[in-house]
Amino acid sequence: MKTLQRTLAIIKPDAVARGAIGDIIGSLERRGFRILSGKMLHITRKQAEGFYAVHAGKPFFESLTKFMSEGPILVIALEKENAIAEWREIMGATNPANAKEGTVRKKWAESIERNAVHGSDAEDTARFELSYFFAGYELQ
Repeated sequence: MKTLQRTLAIIKPDAVARGAIGDIIGSLERRGFRILSGKMLHITRKQAEGFYAVHAGKPFFESLTKFMSEGPILVIALEKENAIAEWREIMGATNPANAKEGTVRKKWAESIERNAVHGSDAEDTARFELSYFFAGYELQ
């Protein structure tokens, strides 16, 4: 029996500003993802710090949370068989210089930090991240 999996995708401020939303959503739809919900948000620095709390104390934490709160983001709840791994494949390597041709980061990312998109890296992370932005009733 095939099991559906849920994951979170974020289109970050750099990609939103560059007009990448339609292209990225198109990539998701072409790969058969079901979009359960989506929201355009402008999160505060404190909200970004809460979301990325796992990285607190790391050298990039301050600049990451500042970047994530500098402009609107689009958060998207996705569902598909093997959703986490597939979305990470579509995103490409964290450093766009190492990303494969055809990936979102190769096309839209500016740098290792301003890298266009975010995706959950594991099922427990996906549960936390989805609940950070979406109430349960929004993910029917």
